[in-house]
Amino acid sequence: MLRFQHSEYLYALFLLILIVLVYVSVLVWKRKAVKKIGDKSLVEQLFTGYSIRFRNFKFWLLFSAFAFMVLGAANLQMGDKMEKITRKGVDVMIALDMSNSMRAADVQPSRLARAKQLVNRLLDEMTNDRVGLVVFAGNAYLQMPLTVDYSAARMYLQSANPGMLPTQGTAIDKAIELCQQSFNQKERKHKAIILISDGEDWDNNAIAATKKAHDDGIVINTVSVGTEQGAPIMMPDGDYLKDDKGSVVITKMNDKLLQGIAATGNGLFQHLDNTNETAGNLIRALDTMQKKEFGENIFTDYSSYFQYFLGIGLILLLLEFIIPETKRKKLSLKPVKR
Repeated sequence: MLRFQHSEYLYALFLLILIVLVYVSVLVWKRKAVKKIGDKSLVEQLFTGYSIRFRNFKFWLLFSAFAFMVLGAANLQMGDKMEKITRKGVDVMIALDMSNSMRAADVQPSRLARAKQLVNRLLDEMTNDRVGLVVFAGNAYLQMPLTVDYSAARMYLQSANPGMLPTQGTAIDKAIELCQQSFNQKERKHKAIILISDGEDWDNNAIAATKKAHDDGIVINTVSVGTEQGAPIMMPDGDYLKDDKGSVVITKMNDKLLQGIAATGNGLFQHLDNTNETAGNLIRALDTMQKKEFGENIFTDYSSYFQYFLGIGLILLLLEFIIPETKRKKLSLKPVKR
């Protein structure tokens, strides 16, 4: 199994696009400057020792060196040793609302960002529980099945956004049903759902889905995000979401629905004000549940290969430093007159 230990560093690779754009812009600027000075052929004769080929080659050396340095910092690892680990915990499915209303910024930096902060804090506190992730809007999708690989959970969580879901809306009932299907159907204990949403649901089927899941032995906890005053929804294009009449849509939190779901599911309801406090209360609620033993094959030992990427990057930097931008002058041997 291959993985990057610090996958967040890979975002620095996007800087390569900026580097290329800057380099091309400089080339265009230089060409325009040459034209302003005078005749292009005459001006180029002033730089007879200058090599455009060497200059471009040195740039691509720097470009490649930066890429290898970033890969080295991310630290590519390969799993060497797999062991079966026995744990005692509960199975927890996290259902995260990905509807457009979660883009609202009535809580800073946004409802979705605060919800992700909560999930990351939960993962920090979990030790032996298996966790899975369902994202939902107009439909529900299994983002990650139950696992104890919390680093993988963080990776899936980080990549999740409303734009990845083809159908908008807030189908809480479908999220609960999918979470229910993701558990072991032969068990009636050790199962919990943490539903994080602003509560805007227009299907009115959420309570019925909750009752069905609770009858199957699932405890359902809910967390509401947002404010009663609400806020407009800023879309990725920089404009506010509007309805069919052209009016700006104001999305408001619906605590009553989420309170009803928690009451029906014999779980805990909370409003997300303080991330640490909310996460702590949820962890304590999970700790009160009856635990089960389960074994899972996971990699316990990894070999790191960052040194190879850093080594190649340093070699490329050294080559860039050594290679000149000027052409070597050819030595002409003239016969010596006696």
